[in-house]
Amino acid sequence: MEDSIEKKIELKDKIISFYNENKIKIFSIVIILFTAIIIFIFLEMHEKKNNKLISEKYVQAGLYLASNDKEKAKNYYNDIILSKNKFYSILALNTILEKNLETERNTILSYFQKLENYKFSRETSDLITLKKALYLIKISEEKSGNELLKKLITEKSSFKSIAQEIISK
Repeated sequence: MEDSIEKKIELKDKIISFYNENKIKIFSIVIILFTAIIIFIFLEMHEKKNNKLISEKYVQAGLYLASNDKEKAKNYYNDIILSKNKFYSILALNTILEKNLETERNTILSYFQKLENYKFSRETSDLITLKKALYLIKISEEKSGNELLKKLITEKSSFKSIAQEIISK
């Protein structure tokens, strides 16, 4: 019994001694962790706010498109693509392509280039490559489009079967 009490006292003394010797390090670590948590929370809130703004722009662009104000809609979609939002950038480009809001092929190819430079998952990047290939084929650049499709096939993309089917036609 006495041995147990001595061990508890000894452990308590060790903890106090460790604290006294490393007081500055302990406070530094606590301050760094606290700062990191605050920064993380701030960045998350900032990201949510940006997401909300981009989603509102996307809805606004859709409203302009529905009211046949294609130029304003195109400007909004352009802003969305430039925003680097992983979800809405792709949707904006899809809408531009589907509704033929932009006829200048160099502009559309620059949109694809911007999206290709963003950090997407492999599947999303492959989808962008597939869409670019289809667009190139649509504007009579079959050679470039087929090269992209062959790239998808050789990289064993999840769109491999679709790419093979398009090439075989």
